[in-house]
Amino acid sequence: MSGKALRDLNVLPASGLDKNSDISGKGNLAKSYIENINDNGHELQKKNYTLFSATLNKVDIVRSNGLETVNTEVEYIDSESLADIADVDASFNTLLARLDSKDWVSTCEALNNVRQFSIYHKQKLLEILGAVIRLIVKSLKNPRSAVCKTAIMASADIFKAYNDIVIDSIDPLLVQLLLKSSQDKRFVCEAAEVALVSMTTWVSPMLLLPKLLPYLTNKNPRIRAKASMCLSRSVPRLGMEGIKAYGIDKLIQIAAAQLSDQLPESREAARALAMQLQAIYVDSQVSQCEDSVNLVDADSWEAFCHANLTPLSAQAILRVTATPKEALALSS
Repeated sequence: MSGKALRDLNVLPASGLDKNSDISGKGNLAKSYIENINDNGHELQKKNYTLFSATLNKVDIVRSNGLETVNTEVEYIDSESLADIADVDASFNTLLARLDSKDWVSTCEALNNVRQFSIYHKQKLLEILGAVIRLIVKSLKNPRSAVCKTAIMASADIFKAYNDIVIDSIDPLLVQLLLKSSQDKRFVCEAAEVALVSMTTWVSPMLLLPKLLPYLTNKNPRIRAKASMCLSRSVPRLGMEGIKAYGIDKLIQIAAAQLSDQLPESREAARALAMQLQAIYVDSQVSQCEDSVNLVDADSWEAFCHANLTPLSAQAILRVTATPKEALALSS
């Protein structure tokens, strides 16, 4: 019996083991497992603060090389399906301690309590939000996938509940979510991408763009790609006036730089951004001119690109924003 298996067993209720027919047939060995858990029963008798997205719903004993380990499956619940907390005060008073627990099951319970608080008791959680975010970041770094994914789901709910309030604490969250969305473990990666979408949906783009910019030049191409996608989603939310205030010239330079990135996700995000900027630029010029024919001259999109980009970058932007007829003329 490995030390890891014993540790995992010590967090499982004895009732869960009794229900598993595979374990009941293990004789004295299975009995010793259950007795070991019963010896630690005082820890398991603590009040349950409602485990939602980390429900232990299956226990298997797997034999490998003569050693037996326990695997647990974890159920993840969507935010819309989370119920309210049964005992709000008791859960709140122990929340930080449980978020910092060495018991991964307790940590998952606490992370789901954070999600519930952000939905049903957001003002109460606001009192300790800074400390909660720091502990969520700690869980995002946890090597156990169940803890990491639950922390990612908590991050998404935090963005939705608190919007711009989180901006001063967003840097460590952002870097971890970009990292997790870039890794190979698919179910963690997908959850992180959902959290990043939540961030770009609920946090003001004017505040978020300066946080994203450093990651567009990160050494890791996957992180650059995820940051580019976040930027492409955020810019349209600025609106015409917001883009003009931020600087459309700055944004077109960012798009041009990403067009030459090695990953297709970055290049696609840059194309989308360039087309958005073109549409906004043309609309703004038309609204300023009684006769749109004037756009053919100094105020045209082509002139704007050449005025703000190097010749090669301008050609690249014009190529991805051109109509088929214009693209043919550019290539000739």
